[in-house]
Amino acid sequence: MDADLATTYRAARELDLTQVGGALVKWAFQVRGIPERMGSRGNGPPRVPTRMTLDDLSASSDWVILGERPSAEVAFGAVGRFWKPVIEWHEIEPRDFTDFTTPGWGKIACSLSVQPYGQNRTLLTYDVRTILNDPLSWVRFRRYWHLIGPFVGMIERAALRTIAAAAEHPGRD
Repeated sequence: MDADLATTYRAARELDLTQVGGALVKWAFQVRGIPERMGSRGNGPPRVPTRMTLDDLSASSDWVILGERPSAEVAFGAVGRFWKPVIEWHEIEPRDFTDFTTPGWGKIACSLSVQPYGQNRTLLTYDVRTILNDPLSWVRFRRYWHLIGPFVGMIERAALRTIAAAAEHPGRD
């Protein structure tokens, strides 16, 4: 993208997931949230965040910052049963993430990294990896991924576009 490393990294690090994407991405988030909304009918509507940066995620959910090379890369992840209609998350400390192998659970690890790409240009990479801790979880996840995978790809691309817009046009809303 047409922005320097520091500006691009700051835009990636400050990405607000509530601002990602257009109508199709928002629809994908809505569809994924239907089971949770149906399950909470008697408890009133679920809380909808007004802001969701990586720091917000790690402070208010079971997602954790796994590591950071300042101004270069941030890694974050979560443990859960994300193939279930209502995702079941498992709280974990970042130091325990790598060694967590309890059957019935999966791990998602993501990273946002920047590298120089010519003069005042940056290559931004968004990498997502999933590992399942046992064969049955893998089978369940594959069924889930077959349905949800294309939408996740849309969300990832929309996140990259949102970061690019923030980096290339800082201060513009």
